[in-house]
Amino acid sequence: MRSKSKIFAVLALLAALLPAAGAFADEVNIYSSRKEALIKPLLDRFTEQTGIAVNLVTGKDGALLQRLKSEGMNSPADLLITADAGNLYRAKAAGVTQPFVSEALTASIPETYRDPEGHWVGLTLRARPILYAKDRVDQKTLSTYEALADPAFKGRICIRSSDNIYNQSLVASLIAADGLEATETWAKGLVANLARPPKGGDRDQIKAAAAGECDLAVANTYYLAGMLKSQDPAERAAAEAVAVFWPNQDGRGTHVNISGAAVTASAKHKEAAVALVEFLATPEAQAWYAEANGEYPVGEGVALSPTLAGWGPFKADDLNLGRLGELNAEAVRLMDRAGWR
Repeated sequence: MRSKSKIFAVLALLAALLPAAGAFADEVNIYSSRKEALIKPLLDRFTEQTGIAVNLVTGKDGALLQRLKSEGMNSPADLLITADAGNLYRAKAAGVTQPFVSEALTASIPETYRDPEGHWVGLTLRARPILYAKDRVDQKTLSTYEALADPAFKGRICIRSSDNIYNQSLVASLIAADGLEATETWAKGLVANLARPPKGGDRDQIKAAAAGECDLAVANTYYLAGMLKSQDPAERAAAEAVAVFWPNQDGRGTHVNISGAAVTASAKHKEAAVALVEFLATPEAQAWYAEANGEYPVGEGVALSPTLAGWGPFKADDLNLGRLGELNAEAVRLMDRAGWR
């Protein structure tokens, strides 16, 4: 793992890609579901190099969306930064975002990770593969998400609840790939194979697999990365007890999602807001995220942290992530019918 000094060295490289200080006599107001520690160093660097003040309000995804809806055009927010394309779609559908155009973002961020109508762009990529207990599972027995419904895995799977947006987006991706009927059959099979009723977050699924409560867990890799560098020896040991398996590599690829940014409909500082999004999408900022939070870059050719590189390359599903939002309501109804609590 790189030292903190190397992380700060990456931040220092950002200076060359930014306008001179004072280029914008402006400010940017952000509503962010990302914790302050996971974004503040980059915002500080942006302010240092451009003179644009950044005011940050953090909160839960749902609460921030409700706040934007309640404030309407009187909202002070210029940018919404949130996790999961499903949440970005909800903000767009609620009418609290606006389209924006940026040649830099079009060039640096693949179309898959951009809203087709220009309302949001992905800033980081998070994969949701299968994690397996090294001492109990032969990875040769694993293949696809669809195979998790096979009776061979009865009583062996841990996954969080159906009200989690990450799982809703996973199911939406399956609907897009396999159709509604096949995905509902799959969901019923998955529920039948659960080792325990869904509870807790992704870290809890990993811990359960390490403790022998289940053999397989479906979880985002950045949680595993965080556990591997945790100050808690028990958490590190749990993370070290599992390995990553990339499903669907012979087909559409592993399900991925994003954290991303949208310019609000009420933005009073749109030009500065777009400049900040462009900054957050630079290769150097992407590399910082990969190191600090274990998330994959959305662009090509960006250096990975040793942890991410150690899990090896994988084929990602190239479904435009806007579809995850479009299919979210159907996915939620399907999960309910399948008894996924």
